[in-house]
Amino acid sequence: MSEAPQQVRDGAITRPWTPGERRPLDGLLEREWLVTNGLGGYASGTVSGVATRRYHGLLVAAHPAPLGRMMTVNHLWESLRLPDDRTISLGSEEKAGARPNIPGAEHLVEFRLEAGLPVWRYEIEGFELEKRIYFAHRRNTVFVRYRLTKGAGTVRLKLKPAVHFRGHDDNVGTPHCTPLVLTAVGGRYEFSCGDTFPVLRLFLDGGTNGGFTVRGERVEDVTYRIEESRGYEFRGVLDAPGFFRLDLAPGQEATLICSTDPWEQIRAVSPAEVLAAEQIRRRQLIEQAAPTARSGLAAELVLAADQFIFTPAARTTGEVRAHDEARSIIAGYHWFTDWGRDTMISLEGLTLTTGRHAEAADILHMFARHVKDGLIPNLFPERTREGLYHTADATLWFFHALNRYLKATGDRGALKQLLPTFRDIVEHHVRGTRFGIGVDPIDGLLRQGAEGYQLTWMDAKVGDWVVTPRRGKAVEINALWYNALRLLEQWSREEGEQARADAVARHADRCRESFNRRFWYEPGGHLYDVLDGPDGTADPALRPNQVFAIALDHPVLDGERWQAVLNVVREQLLTPVGLRSLAPGHPDYKPQYFGDLRARDAAYHQGTVWAWLIGPFTDAWMKAHPDDRAAPHEFLAGFRRHMVEACVASISEVFDAEPPHTPRGCVAQAWSVAEVLRCLAKIGA
Repeated sequence: MSEAPQQVRDGAITRPWTPGERRPLDGLLEREWLVTNGLGGYASGTVSGVATRRYHGLLVAAHPAPLGRMMTVNHLWESLRLPDDRTISLGSEEKAGARPNIPGAEHLVEFRLEAGLPVWRYEIEGFELEKRIYFAHRRNTVFVRYRLTKGAGTVRLKLKPAVHFRGHDDNVGTPHCTPLVLTAVGGRYEFSCGDTFPVLRLFLDGGTNGGFTVRGERVEDVTYRIEESRGYEFRGVLDAPGFFRLDLAPGQEATLICSTDPWEQIRAVSPAEVLAAEQIRRRQLIEQAAPTARSGLAAELVLAADQFIFTPAARTTGEVRAHDEARSIIAGYHWFTDWGRDTMISLEGLTLTTGRHAEAADILHMFARHVKDGLIPNLFPERTREGLYHTADATLWFFHALNRYLKATGDRGALKQLLPTFRDIVEHHVRGTRFGIGVDPIDGLLRQGAEGYQLTWMDAKVGDWVVTPRRGKAVEINALWYNALRLLEQWSREEGEQARADAVARHADRCRESFNRRFWYEPGGHLYDVLDGPDGTADPALRPNQVFAIALDHPVLDGERWQAVLNVVREQLLTPVGLRSLAPGHPDYKPQYFGDLRARDAAYHQGTVWAWLIGPFTDAWMKAHPDDRAAPHEFLAGFRRHMVEACVASISEVFDAEPPHTPRGCVAQAWSVAEVLRCLAKIGA
């Protein structure tokens, strides 16, 4: 599938995808869409309407712990009854042991995103029906709007929602809650199941002769093909308690509203007003972004960036906030929550490039309030209130994120408020903190590692098997440590703390000297990946982690070695969609990321391509080649083609190591979007 041309309709960036004359089934099943609500909740599915993942649903509502994100409306069957009484189905589910049946595929003539929001257009026997899906921002309320744009006569639209209350990450075979209680009052319908789950509220707005028919159905053996390919439970059951019906004449529209919000919020504004407000909000996102990010692919990614910035529920009882809002970044859809590492790497691209400086400040302050023993959380699990701290690099990325924020805003107040926290972080690292993280007094390098933990970004673990433990002195950890020390030195001097700055500078000087003396791997012309492992040896594997020794604001690697590193990385690791995590030819190299959890995690950092790494590689290249304008454009070109793969108009987490570099993992990943967007804005693409 070639790249679809970007268009502008009514001032909104539009990415159309036309299935084509034959309307290929695989294309309809493999391409996904995603709409989010700013709370961590979302709606998502395939272009076809068939749910292929456990995460595909019309309303995944975000609630405070212990609920977390909840699947509520799992599926929606749609059909039209024409004036001659023929009924045309617009979609179906996939049944066990059968090829998926998608009657609507032959009628779908266009799928497009308008300002990032999905729109379907169907042509049926002279009638044309348009469907679009959108959220009320920062509400657990989704709208499915239908408009009959062309036709002679009136058609009847039938909508049958399927309900399954479960955690969005729970298996599709999770037992249904019973009894499912339906309450109807004046056209408003509620589905509830005790106090464990939120109340689901449904309402049909618009059209004529509307109503709801109660008809309890149970649809058995629904198959989720991607779950099957990933080794998870893949057959489930859906409850369809009834169906909505209404008549539409040409020019008329109707909207199905699904929500776990209170009725007074749901009915406070009309569906048309919600859509208009959301369209305005999205135009403003483009207008406030950096000038070089207001058009083309970069502008599309500004809208994609919005999907990851969210307002989480307070995670600790009685939490006192320094700001009005607690903000964070979802690492990826569909299964990640907010991770410290991903958040700090993504912060510049998602918030600073997009002009969302206040939200960047809120994110920094939120993580600062959660520092413990000199560490920020590695992640906040889905259904708990406390973070997990098993990471050696997330806290060092925190320095990088603050520095980029200060450069963009000049916010000295934030620096004054946060400087004691960053000073405390360095002190903890110098004397040693959790998980074996601490400075080696012998050479001044930072070491890390604890049995059974994976502490760097290469963090795959299956059961007790840590796939790439990298215990010892990892190359990017020490590049980040040196960068953090130089930044703290700089901030301390700016605040008049010269003695403290001098002490930090001595640590930095020693780290740099040891790094350049010890990390160079002469036979390969590149850097060791890890020194002083558990057995005392060094790992010469060619991995992308060494680019951070050049790419960061304070590069730890001596300049005369930059080009050698970049040459070998470009030759063996660079692909059109990012960097391989391990060079071909290594005994552990895996060309494909596929299969069950163990197979995938065995390949996760053993060759699999990571899109986000294109950012630091581009930075490093531009440092070494400041006058080379062609190469950075070349590095990013593959992402233009990717915009119609996987999740349309977003960027996947990972790709296979070998052509055709099939997208894998999360279909929309925060740091993938952030780093490509940041680089596009930087080079003016």
